[in-house]
Amino acid sequence: MLASIVIRTLNEAQHLDDLMVMIGAQQTNGLDVEVVLIDSGSTDGTVEIAERHGCRVTTIKKSEFSFGRSLNRGCDHATGDLLVFISGHCVPVDTMWLQNLCQPLIDGVASYSYGRQIGDDDSNYSERRIFAKYFPDVSAIPQDGFFCNNANSALLRSAWQKHPFDEALTGLEDMELAKRLVSAGHKIAYVADAPVFHHHQESWAQVRRRFEREAIALRSIMPEVHLSRFDVLRYVIRSVIGDWRAAALNNIRSTSRMDMLRYRWNQYVGSHKGNHEHRLLSQHAKERFFFPQVNEKAAQDDWLRPLRRTPPHESQQSKS
Repeated sequence: MLASIVIRTLNEAQHLDDLMVMIGAQQTNGLDVEVVLIDSGSTDGTVEIAERHGCRVTTIKKSEFSFGRSLNRGCDHATGDLLVFISGHCVPVDTMWLQNLCQPLIDGVASYSYGRQIGDDDSNYSERRIFAKYFPDVSAIPQDGFFCNNANSALLRSAWQKHPFDEALTGLEDMELAKRLVSAGHKIAYVADAPVFHHHQESWAQVRRRFEREAIALRSIMPEVHLSRFDVLRYVIRSVIGDWRAAALNNIRSTSRMDMLRYRWNQYVGSHKGNHEHRLLSQHAKERFFFPQVNEKAAQDDWLRPLRRTPPHESQQSKS
């Protein structure tokens, strides 16, 4: 069986070499692997790094780009039975990532799977708490609902051929596809044992725009969702207080209190801007999708503590 790892890139040179090294180090149970890069105009050496590692490279014009269209072209360029998606700024934590991520598909338990995401020392602590909420340390194979995330996921090619990604969405193409798949009788699996480090080096404007475009997409997926100005104020306050308390509990010093506040402010202002025109949602559903509070166990989880990631090349050298 062939697994095609499809990577969307735009100027991902900073982490791409580490990603390629870890892909090359994967231990699989008979899985063959190819890597396909779909690039949308990188100027920082991304394509050269990919070619040096033997990737099959294809491109998409910036004028044509959407998240769904880029993935559809990458999938069309790939030849594998399993389509594995990972962001160019994500790096697998260990050498069993690929096998564990694909196993529910191989076993016929699910058609679409996604793995855990965690931050590193440079990640804003507020974002690490978001990761802890949506990507816990316990698998759900299969899971309830249609949450999914293409920064670290795998999809049956047969499912994609019948249900390609929506090319009109501004984001959340993964959740939209997962919703259609669930409606068609497919299952989604969450695999905690397939973790990746997710690196985000964004300006505050970029954080705000990311949440804005995702909220715009969510209007198409769940048109009943609405976030009011009152919700924004309430969630900013509650989230920041939760972040500060958890940071104190875990002795987190890598992110300042002010930067936690800035992150939450841009998160909710962006979400409101992309979402506020639509009608009210129930309080329970609103908190589920917009208020990333973690439970007491997650707040004390070791994954939330500062992490020092050993660069893949150093890890490889230590084994030789």
